[in-house]
Amino acid sequence: MQLRLWITLLVCMVMTSCGSHHRPAPVRDLTTPASTIDPLAPPTSVVVRKGDTLYSIAFLYHLDFADVARYNGFSPSTPIRAGQRLRLTPPPRQANASRSQMNNGQYRAPSQSTGQTSNQSVKQPVDRPKTREYGEVKSEENNSSDPLSSSTSKQKITWTWPAQGQVVARFSLKEQGNKGIDIANRAGTPVVAAADGKVVYTGDALRGFGNLVIIRHSDDYLTAYAHNQSIEVKEQQWVKAGQQIALMGKSGTDSVKLHFEIRFRGRSVDPSRFLPRR
Repeated sequence: MQLRLWITLLVCMVMTSCGSHHRPAPVRDLTTPASTIDPLAPPTSVVVRKGDTLYSIAFLYHLDFADVARYNGFSPSTPIRAGQRLRLTPPPRQANASRSQMNNGQYRAPSQSTGQTSNQSVKQPVDRPKTREYGEVKSEENNSSDPLSSSTSKQKITWTWPAQGQVVARFSLKEQGNKGIDIANRAGTPVVAAADGKVVYTGDALRGFGNLVIIRHSDDYLTAYAHNQSIEVKEQQWVKAGQQIALMGKSGTDSVKLHFEIRFRGRSVDPSRFLPRR
């Protein structure tokens, strides 16, 4: 009798323990500090706030904007609205499909010479290029109406430095490392577009980045310019490489600097591998 009681108690404890591992994924809104975001474990969904764009939300959570659009059943050009809830993870029917840049926790890097994705999975975000021109990457979606679609644009992206000054912090692959480079100079130093593209976000809604500009250069590449004193472009505006887009400042930080990032399909890559040597 006592043995049967002990067996019953043991079964109950095991069932309780197993059940604790099936908690629903957390829902996080955009008030979460950027420094606490885990790019490997984004929340299931977020609620859109006034001023947010698809690109700013994808940027904050280190996601490919095209993936986020697909998870929600619309195209990247579809406007989003305040109060709308966006999925940041695949719905059940897509859960077993391969993500555009991921393969068993890794993703395909652009090749050194053409920028086209290779079939070899790598742990590094990109291999060190022999050339500083990227962008000719075939898209999985054919969006012929979009000039930035890499399926229709055959021109490579030519990069230029986004500001003059001293690089005071470099890119790091560490979990809490710098996801771009920091360039220090005087307040009011011009900040310019690092390549031709379209402005897809301007604002200060992403905590930790201050006055932020995000530019889309193709289906695969975005750049971000943070901590500006002022922003001199508007969303949906087309810009050329070297065109002034902001003035350097210290919004969202404690010193005057430009925090500059390049994202390849949502993932941070080392800007020094793209920018010209100087």
